[in-house]
This record gives sequence, C-alpha cells and structure tokens, in this order.
Amino acid sequence: MTATTYNDGDKILSLGKRQLGADGHAGGRAAAMSEDYILVTERLGKSFGDFAAVSDVDLRVKRGSIHALIGPNGAGKTTCFNMLTKFVKPTSGRIFFNNRDITGVRPADVARLGLVRSFQISAVFPHLTALENVRVALQRKRGDSFDFWRSKRVLEPLNERAMALLADVGLADWAGSIAVEISYGRKRALEIATTLALDPEMLLLDEPMAGMGHEDIERIAALIRRVSANRTILMVEHNLQVVANLSDRITVLTRGRVLAEGDYKTVSENAEVKQAYLGVGNG
Repeated sequence: MTATTYNDGDKILSLGKRQLGADGHAGGRAAAMSEDYILVTERLGKSFGDFAAVSDVDLRVKRGSIHALIGPNGAGKTTCFNMLTKFVKPTSGRIFFNNRDITGVRPADVARLGLVRSFQISAVFPHLTALENVRVALQRKRGDSFDFWRSKRVLEPLNERAMALLADVGLADWAGSIAVEISYGRKRALEIATTLALDPEMLLLDEPMAGMGHEDIERIAALIRRVSANRTILMVEHNLQVVANLSDRITVLTRGRVLAEGDYKTVSENAEVKQAYLGVGNG
C-alpha cells in the first residue's frame, strides 16, 4: 500500500492507497437492467423549493462491491441516501433495486426487499443488553410483533442466532452488557449486528466511522470488510483513508451532482476532485 498526500491549507490529507481494477462505467437503460448492478438510479433529483439539493444523479452500484459516496459538506450525500432508503421522496428520476423500480415503495417494504440502512448516529436500545438488541431485530425479521408480550421462553430459540451475530461483529463477550455502558465503537458494531439480523442483501452505511478513535476505526473497517463477503455495501464516509482502503468504487458528489466516479486511483488523480473536495488548486 502506498500513500498519496495532498496539502489542504493547514491540513495534510494522507490517503492510504489500495490498487483496484478499474471497470468501465456502463450507462443508460442497459446498465439499469444489468444483473451486474444491484442498485441503479436514473437522473435522481431532489429539490426543496427553488433549491436543488440533488440533480440528475446516475448511480451504478455493482453487486458484491463496496461503493463509497463522498464529497464536501453540502454535496447532497445524505439527501441521496435518504432517497435511496425512501425517507425522502425524489422530485425526479427513478431508483432500481435488483432490477425492480422501487421509486414509490415505502421504507419498510424496501427493507423487506433486502436494502437496509444503518444510520450515522447509533440507533440501538440503550437500556437493553447487546443480546436483547439483536434479538429484537431478529423478532422484526420474523414479523411477530406480539413476542414482546409473551414469556421469555418464546424468545429463547432466537438466542443462538443472536449470539452468532454478536460473535460475527466481535461482541460475544459483551452479550450481557447494557448497550449504554459499552464503548461508542462497540455500539456501532452492535448496530451493524442488528442490521445484519434483518439479513440484508445490500447494506447502506451512513458515516460508520463518525466520532471514532483510531482503534475503533480499525475495528469497524475490518468488520465492514468481513461482512461484505456475501453482500453489497454502499457507504457515505468522510474518513478518506477508510474510503481508499475499503472501496472498490467511489462516486464523488459536489453541489448535488456527480463530479467523478471510478476506483481510488482514478478519483484521487482527478483535478476537479482535488479542487472541489480537497481544496487543492491545479498549480
């Protein structure tokens, strides 16, 4: 792994570099219907009054890849994420998941199709144990909302699967710990475990490293790499070293539009990306 360093005023952004194979950007209807792409948007847009937060975004997420969505603050990343998971209704364009048009599908139904989002702020039940948090998610997957009112013995068959998921994210030793009492990084791992309990085919991660120290970042990065083995991941992330090390493909947004797309080498060497995202001129 080599390192590329950019001077950004008072900051030095040192990006770890992973050499990845570049593939062509297939556009248009053929790409939307291709089995190679699990998530596709066509001219996706969102306006709030006269302000266009996102305009004409064509996104192609390859099945089985880790795809990063990056850009400066205000670039439209969160709005894109909200539209993909149906928390915000698009003003224009269409969204396809597994070749199915989900533009008008409700958020809960999108999750049932296998497209599940993990939020930027840890969203676990703080006063339940780690095991209980995962078990709640497994109950949701099973679709029986009345389990809350039944004997605990009804829930015992879920314990084995819940423990397996906790082990997958490195939390087996914290199964009995109250969520509010474990570290922030482990809370994020717990949230990923509850998300995995829904058995998603594609996982959307909203700034998974936000607010973490170096040790937690390494732990969660390793976890993301591990859980990506049999699913697709799309993530918004500001930590550029994480993006460089994890991502197969990167889409750069600025002012609500796609500025550049490609593997790390292609994006990091793009002069417009350096100017808009890293604040580096051409001189």
